[in-house]
Amino acid sequence: MVSETGSLRSFRHRNFRILFAANAVSNIGTWAQRIAQDWLVLELTHNSGRDLGLVTGLQFLPSLLLSMYGGVLADRFNKRRLLLITNLGAGLSSLLLGGLVVSHNIHIWHVYLLALILGIFNAIDNPVRQSFNSEVVGKGDVANAISLNSANFNAGRLVGPGLSGLSIAWFGTGPSFLLNGASYLGVLFALYSIDESKLHIEKEPKPNAKLFEAFRYVRRRPDILAIMITVFFAATFGLNFQIFNALMATKIFGKGAAVFGGLGSILAIGSLAGALISAKLDLKHGPRFITFFAACFGGAEVILSAAPSYLTYAALLPVVGFFALTTLIAANSFVQISADPEIRGRVMGIYLLVFMGGTPFGSPLIGWMCGLIGVRETVAFCGGITVIASLSMYAIVRRRTIRNSD
Repeated sequence: MVSETGSLRSFRHRNFRILFAANAVSNIGTWAQRIAQDWLVLELTHNSGRDLGLVTGLQFLPSLLLSMYGGVLADRFNKRRLLLITNLGAGLSSLLLGGLVVSHNIHIWHVYLLALILGIFNAIDNPVRQSFNSEVVGKGDVANAISLNSANFNAGRLVGPGLSGLSIAWFGTGPSFLLNGASYLGVLFALYSIDESKLHIEKEPKPNAKLFEAFRYVRRRPDILAIMITVFFAATFGLNFQIFNALMATKIFGKGAAVFGGLGSILAIGSLAGALISAKLDLKHGPRFITFFAACFGGAEVILSAAPSYLTYAALLPVVGFFALTTLIAANSFVQISADPEIRGRVMGIYLLVFMGGTPFGSPLIGWMCGLIGVRETVAFCGGITVIASLSMYAIVRRRTIRNSD
């Protein structure tokens, strides 16, 4: 029996259990594709950091344009049905990319286009899926569900990159894309199997939900606004491990595909630890905790940039991953729990725009900087920007807290 207050209490909910199991397989496929896509770009462009950044930017560009619209859809329509559509589209795009690779018809423009298409479905999926958490487990277990889902995601990161790296070394990049495409079948079946009578729906969909209402709401909530600003800088500059690990592995340490994939799994050790600790402690901390941990994340990344060897770099990655995931889980939980139910989807749309919207500009810039000033220098710069932004928000939040307590 799962405890009412234990770290696994979200498993009391049948709908959460079936989604969790399906997502466990899908997350492995997602991380396998990320590694394969990065390696495929490097193969097709002869280790070009600029092109790697461009593909990453294209994949996240739709988040800039569609995340808020996805939040509007989440408040207007049935979330389960929306998720069926987005997962079907994402799975088909992965299968098409894999088919092009294994048939030896792949060109770099195919990768650009399909990364963009996958990004479109993900941009709509993310705010819907995030706001769906409260319906699956109820508001009281949202923070715990977010932590367990993050643990699930990072368990996939622990397995997927290493599996993909070995698969690339043996068979090329194609099987990783096919694996990811096939993994969506389990998610589609789980969504189809959900018992809607057991969902915790606080507010019925609002057909006339307007986006400007969410902007006005966030503007009136300085606590949520401070978190969003912190997350923007941490995500845009700090969370570029796809680029950092690829270029550190190839250009700095002279490693191959298997080692590059292994770095993703090593990073996941710290990320998984952060997620599991968050689930156990049920973190519901506010802006001061979140901004402080974001500063720790940036500082750890600065130290990472100076790693003298591959082994040192690999040893430091879990520390960076721990601070990153603890920050993001606490931020996500706070925004979801504190936002009013009737506007939660749109607020999460804004949050995810902030979280991923800077990547289309940041990734190409970071890829360009790696070629201009060096990989190590770029990693240190990104970590430093994260530290400065987080400490600035920490100071503002602390001043406001002291003023309100007087």
